[in-house]
Amino acid sequence: MSIERRLERRGSDRVMGVFVSIRGWLECDDQQLAQVKEIVEADDPDRTYSGGWAFPPRQYNFVNWVFFGAQMRAQSVDWFLEVLRRVARIPASDADNDLITGLLLVSHEVDGMSEWQVRDGIVVIRAASGAYQYLDE
Repeated sequence: MSIERRLERRGSDRVMGVFVSIRGWLECDDQQLAQVKEIVEADDPDRTYSGGWAFPPRQYNFVNWVFFGAQMRAQSVDWFLEVLRRVARIPASDADNDLITGLLLVSHEVDGMSEWQVRDGIVVIRAASGAYQYLDE
């Protein structure tokens, strides 16, 4: 079964006891970072899962880093993916025309691991490399 199909099925399962671990990072510029913070803060006022976002207080050199790590119930994955898609659509803000890029590894207790690539203004979902399986042991 494809990763996309599993995500569709997952939304309809509403299984309370299944957890998904999501961990990874995004790279962006200063203006994009401000927009990422706005999206994250506006979408989860109770901070149920938005508390998994980490914004280092001091960024270094030319790239800003945003990190995410959380274990959430499977029925919340669609919500998180929509937040991530909104973040991915943030436009370039300088002459370099760089969009937000990133990588998140998503481990579903039943369906296994997938890789979410944030690039080109979208989130590309594919099977994760076997090299990352140690994270699920």
